[in-house]
Amino acid sequence: MTLARENVLVVDDERDILELVKYNLDKEGYRVTVVASGEDALAATRAKMPDLIVLDLMLPGVDGLEVCRRLKSDSKTRGIPIVMLTAKGSEADVVAGLELGASDYVTKPFSPRVLTARIRAVLRRGDDAADDEATVHIKELTIHPGRHQVLVCDKPTELTATEFRILLYLAKRPGWVFTRQQIVDAAQGDDSFVNDRFVTDRSVDVHIVSLRRKLGCCGAYIETVRGVGYRLQDQ
Repeated sequence: MTLARENVLVVDDERDILELVKYNLDKEGYRVTVVASGEDALAATRAKMPDLIVLDLMLPGVDGLEVCRRLKSDSKTRGIPIVMLTAKGSEADVVAGLELGASDYVTKPFSPRVLTARIRAVLRRGDDAADDEATVHIKELTIHPGRHQVLVCDKPTELTATEFRILLYLAKRPGWVFTRQQIVDAAQGDDSFVNDRFVTDRSVDVHIVSLRRKLGCCGAYIETVRGVGYRLQDQ
């Protein structure tokens, strides 16, 4: 018998999808809660904090992007990883979801095995991050991995979950040059199920632009290495 593990909240207005996802996650030992609307998703999250949320975008009432936006703007729920599961698969939709802080993006129709693998990879990345508590200092920039906090000149700045992972990845090895694909792997998970059609070089550039803006005077620390990728300045 598989031991129960993390709590997963699945949000979708299609009953068949809910049943399919719940069945496959139950087999893997996850404790699964299912709801069919954005309002119910927010209420369920407040009632019992899940370890991960599988979130459809096209929901009645409060849609998936708004649910994601509200969760990521609340300090109590900001750290919950979100895997978006939706039929909206254009690059603009992918970038919008990543910008809001989604950890991964799976399009319908989907393979239950792939979705389960994505969920497992996202939760594993969270466990790895929790084990790495060392504070990183780069000039006027301070990164607290355990607190998921970034300070610019001792003042906190708000980053999405994906932006935080990219910044921490660069800051762990200042001066090293990383390709866009290496950054994609760090931000989205380096597993065989990642589909490069949805995780694009362009989305990395969008995150870098946003990071530079949010980091203010420290934004210039992120340097573009033409034809290769990006690096964070040495201390």
